[in-house]
Amino acid sequence: MLLNQKNPGLAVVLSFFFVGLGQIYNGQIGKGIGFIIAYTVSLLLCFVLVGFITSPILWIWGMIDAYKVAQKTHGM
Repeated sequence: MLLNQKNPGLAVVLSFFFVGLGQIYNGQIGKGIGFIIAYTVSLLLCFVLVGFITSPILWIWGMIDAYKVAQKTHGM
């Protein structure tokens, strides 16, 4: 296993527990920080009900993105 290969399962689990962490694990620091900022704003929008729609979408999107990027580096 090469050092730059990432485990897709681990990327998903990291994103499951903390949005953006899977992207950071995959080496996409800027994208991970972007997900963290977007999710924080989305949580704040829960006060006006919009966040109840956007937060789950960002959470799921983050997990899918982390998996797909890790899968590409894993060579699957």
